[in-house]
Amino acid sequence: MSHPEMLRRRYGRTELQIPVFSTGGMRYQQSWKERIPSQLDQESQKNLENTIYSGLELGFNHIETAQGYGTSEYQLGLALKDVPRESYILQSKIFSEPDLTQKEFREKIEESLELLQTDYLDLFAFHGLNTPEHIDCVIRKGGLMEVAREYQKNGQLRHLGFSTHGSPQTINMAIDSGEFDYVNLWWFYTDQSRTPCLKAAKKQDMGVFIISPTNKGGMLNEAPEKLKEQCAPFSPIVFNDWFCLNQEEICTISVGASKPEDFEEHLKAIPYLKDQQDAELREVKAKLDQTQEQVLGKDFFHRGLHDIPDHNETPGNINIAVCARLWLLAKAFDMTEFGTMRYNLLGNGGHWFPGLIIDDKLLPNVKRLLESHPYQEELMDILYECNELFAGEEQKRLSESD
Repeated sequence: MSHPEMLRRRYGRTELQIPVFSTGGMRYQQSWKERIPSQLDQESQKNLENTIYSGLELGFNHIETAQGYGTSEYQLGLALKDVPRESYILQSKIFSEPDLTQKEFREKIEESLELLQTDYLDLFAFHGLNTPEHIDCVIRKGGLMEVAREYQKNGQLRHLGFSTHGSPQTINMAIDSGEFDYVNLWWFYTDQSRTPCLKAAKKQDMGVFIISPTNKGGMLNEAPEKLKEQCAPFSPIVFNDWFCLNQEEICTISVGASKPEDFEEHLKAIPYLKDQQDAELREVKAKLDQTQEQVLGKDFFHRGLHDIPDHNETPGNINIAVCARLWLLAKAFDMTEFGTMRYNLLGNGGHWFPGLIIDDKLLPNVKRLLESHPYQEELMDILYECNELFAGEEQKRLSESD
């Protein structure tokens, strides 16, 4: 099969020319629980190497992983040790918890470099700046950024960024600090709530990396038939890839490949990113928008889901915005399975999935909170239905699932 040539974009002020598709490193490793496997499974390692090498051949030469991804760094170090270092862009991330000392952080950096068998990282991210406390532990005087700057000065951490699952307000706090060269965040067709963050990052000339658009964007590799029909003649994956990369602030999106074949579908989006040959995809977007307008009403769809109070301001920490978005996806596109999975992560994923599910006893208090919202009654109807619609077992983060 012939493949289109990979497109590359300037990664903000890093000046790196990064491929529009990056290889994410959280789905092909042997284990989530071990940093160094007690026994390396040769089939697992062979699959990882085949995935990485296939990606490199196709132009996916930005490889992104994290210290928190189990055996990923160790296995990547083995896979990449004989690959010319200048032929790929390597990124890793380290959890930046508020109680982490500079000494402990320095030890973690050394450990990642050792496991990856490299002298330097092209890109280093503070992993999980999801709350103001996480940001403060990095940028305050005596914080973790001081250590990272030491490594940057000697060329071992060349560009510094952060990854986040935080609220738009929290993300913009980190962006506006001016301390970071790039950001990894969520933004896809099914969740555009962080659009202000894209604008803020552009203003700072930061690179923007989109986290897991296929999985977190709606389990698009297992999309329901209604969504497939709405996206035809394209797959939901191709549509979402185009939608993300059509946003001028976005430089690259992650492909969480678990095997070599996982790259194929994403490559189909590349021709539509060139020379505005995307009229059919724009028609798909119009169709998807119209379907949601029919569920909510046009004005509510375009205006009513904005200016919803943050979960920190809501009785019982109910995450109204997430609940309403998942309800809409279920009603418009039959994405109930995805909604159930995400809804039941609320309260079980810590600061990675902030806020809680709906407590019916608190909904009268929520109604009072929303009394100035133009769509108070409509939002309340949605909230009253969510528990029944998304009833299911508590969910765990992927890193806690094995």
